[in-house]
Amino acid sequence: MSLSKKGGAVQVMKDWAIVGAMVVVYLIFAVLSPNFRTAENAILLLRQVSIIAIMGCGMSFAIIGGNFDLSVGSLLSLCCCMCIDLHDKIGPVPAMAVTLLVGCASGLVCGFLVGHLRLNSMIVTLGMMNVLQALTLMYTGGSSVMLKDQNVWFGQIGKGSLGPIPYVTIIMVVCIVVYATLLNKTVFGHHVLAVGSNDEACRFSGINDRKVVRNTFVLSGLSAAIAAILLCSRGGAAQTTIGQGYEFDVITGVILGGASLNGGSGNIVKTFIGVMIIGILKNGFVIVGLPYYLQWLAQCVIILLAVYVAIQSERKKGTK
Repeated sequence: MSLSKKGGAVQVMKDWAIVGAMVVVYLIFAVLSPNFRTAENAILLLRQVSIIAIMGCGMSFAIIGGNFDLSVGSLLSLCCCMCIDLHDKIGPVPAMAVTLLVGCASGLVCGFLVGHLRLNSMIVTLGMMNVLQALTLMYTGGSSVMLKDQNVWFGQIGKGSLGPIPYVTIIMVVCIVVYATLLNKTVFGHHVLAVGSNDEACRFSGINDRKVVRNTFVLSGLSAAIAAILLCSRGGAAQTTIGQGYEFDVITGVILGGASLNGGSGNIVKTFIGVMIIGILKNGFVIVGLPYYLQWLAQCVIILLAVYVAIQSERKKGTK
């Protein structure tokens, strides 16, 4: 084998080392608990990670474009409550359509403020997070909402399966394929990567960076709305804080997947693997009986390690 081929193989192994990390984490819990390695738990795990993975697809675009979207958790809460409430008022299909529109509208507002007005994405989406949570409380009056009939077909979207495979997992795979194709095979995807790398150079080359950034937030909002439909369908009810904390799981998964904190690089499939690692850890911690507060501590350590590795990787690239 030539040196160039060896170097290429080594680079591929480095680029996809996260797959090895996922396998190692899975094997650790498989050894610790026989219950973890059952087929039933594997299906449960796929069902559990589907919501975060779908949200991660949209978040990946925002982060690759050089920004963050902290509002997706609150948007998930609002969309869940609206979808459940509207289901009994206007029907399931119109309710889902309105939910998707609300998700896109929220992303459009954030995208306009960040992309067109050049405001800091962390500040904008932090403010939007509070606005959306307030809207959720106003919409519901602070009360949880529930489907009147728990046996309607809408509930099967989140709870049903095609053979052993949950519908939510199938929808997750479709979202991953669509978003990955959009990122890797379209002009818009290449523009997102370019804007995240150097937005000023993009402006001089004729790329409308404002429009690109705006659309990344719309995609983030859309993915949160899709996830909300699946989440409220599975539970048949929604509390006003149902989406609380999801934003951190989503961002952690994207960072673990190797997306650059400075923008300009990322991969939808790797985001899914990063989300799988988070899902395996959470699922495994519950099965082995780790206290809940230690689960949060472990996730904090994982986030810090992921950020540290990402920063070190950026520094090495900068010295080359």
